[in-house]
Amino acid sequence: MIMNRFLKQTSFDSMEDFRQHLEYTIPENFNFAYDVMDAWAEEAPDKLALLWTNDKGEERRFTFADMKRESDRVAAYFHSLGIGKGDMVMLILKRRYQFWTSIIALHKIGAVAIPATFLLTAKDIVYRCQRADIKAIVCCGDEEIVEHVDRALPQCPSLQQRISVGPAVPEGWEDFEQGVAQAGEWKKPEHLNASTDYSIMYFTSGTSGEPKMVMHDYTYALGHLSTAAFWHNLTEDSLHLTVADTGWGKAVWGKLYGQWIVGAAIFVYDHEKFTPADILHKMEHYGVTSFCAPPTIYRFMIREDLSKFDLSSLHYCTTAGEALNGAVYEKFRDATGIRLMEGFGQTETTLILGTFPWMEPKPGSMGVPNPQYDIELVKTDGTPAKAGEVGQIVIRTNRRKQLGLFCGYYRDEELTKRTWHQGLYHTGDLAYYDEDGYYWFVGRADDVIKSSGYRIGPFEVESALMTHPAVVECAITGVPDDIRGEVVKATIILGKEWKDKAGDALVKELQDHVKRETAPYKYPRVIEFVDELPKTISGKIRRVEIRENDRNDTR
Repeated sequence: MIMNRFLKQTSFDSMEDFRQHLEYTIPENFNFAYDVMDAWAEEAPDKLALLWTNDKGEERRFTFADMKRESDRVAAYFHSLGIGKGDMVMLILKRRYQFWTSIIALHKIGAVAIPATFLLTAKDIVYRCQRADIKAIVCCGDEEIVEHVDRALPQCPSLQQRISVGPAVPEGWEDFEQGVAQAGEWKKPEHLNASTDYSIMYFTSGTSGEPKMVMHDYTYALGHLSTAAFWHNLTEDSLHLTVADTGWGKAVWGKLYGQWIVGAAIFVYDHEKFTPADILHKMEHYGVTSFCAPPTIYRFMIREDLSKFDLSSLHYCTTAGEALNGAVYEKFRDATGIRLMEGFGQTETTLILGTFPWMEPKPGSMGVPNPQYDIELVKTDGTPAKAGEVGQIVIRTNRRKQLGLFCGYYRDEELTKRTWHQGLYHTGDLAYYDEDGYYWFVGRADDVIKSSGYRIGPFEVESALMTHPAVVECAITGVPDDIRGEVVKATIILGKEWKDKAGDALVKELQDHVKRETAPYKYPRVIEFVDELPKTISGKIRRVEIRENDRNDTR
């Protein structure tokens, strides 16, 4: 087992055992491509690494030997184009299998990979190229993506190479497939990187301001071992599916680093439009054993007749990204016999909190601290929060290296110091823990509403509203009030069958519903029905925009 090289103990039977004995061995010059992928190719060359299929019925299977061979070719090809150590390379590859060979190749070269969503516009690409001096873009040859890159080009002086994996290879672009086929031999550099060198960077689309550049070093990949082994609960026999486009951080959480360190096979379904029945058919056909998706996906899945699908191969399921409603948990468990195990983390981290295999899950709770991190919960006055008290989740960094924590915000020392100071990285996320030590999300620190002396987190109110059948999506914000300081406002998208019922009666029904679901003082005194909510490119609701619009309306 490759993971034995990095963990002193690889199995645990209790949370106490996990806390006491989780200990990593971090190589001085760790490189995921060589120390994991090539190591597997040598130890188990014929073992399945990647099973890729798409909505057109195509299929590709890659063993670890295949992944080594293909990533070597891609590395040689990239190097022939002038891509070298430290160069910034953006990958806009949706769920194409070329993402995996490309990112491993970039690690082999020592370049910095920047996964990015296909939703980027020309303006977004210009911003990223100018901020990070991106040297090359590797992307799908889809007409819209190509057009955005080409429109951005005149304002991107650092951009030297545009590389298309197809189907189209426009004039002025490099042909990825042809270049890889003609590539020479790749030889591993004698001295490539230190573990602390930069490896991968993400532009995080925050809910206010421009995207931040989150930089990780080579140990970030190793930090995801606990994600796969002890949250996803994977083994060498697992076939794991995480629902995520490769442009988001969740992809490397769930379909790259930790999974391959464990030795699991990764299942990829490349599709343009999400259809629950299609995903279920793929899981049934290929015998997926482990599945991870945000609660929204599970909400869609339980609307299908799950009894029509043979999910007998499925043994374990995890979820993160938003609140898990208790009703969704119960319906999925009743249909499959599988408990949904929640977790929590950020682009800046790996798994911070999780519900681990030896724990009984509490639906809606993020679980308990991952002992990989030195987690604390602090109140606004800097003192530790007690059970039931709301505090900010922070990571203490002055006692030991926090494996998986980012290096800082690239080229933004001021922002880094604002969030990471006095030996504490401040996540900006508020939570409380119960008497059993389980953490419950409250909201972002800058989203908390202060009303009549109460501090109200939007997350809990949103979760309560989402249990009403009329509500498709909602956002909770505070609006100024002369008496209470602020009152809770709900901005709601209604389901199609409820739109003609929008009015005072439905407002009252929703308010009463929230009063039953959570503490009555948290109910929304103001409700607005809308057709859409303002969002970032990554789909996060921009509550700050709703607040600004409300302030402008009152002037």
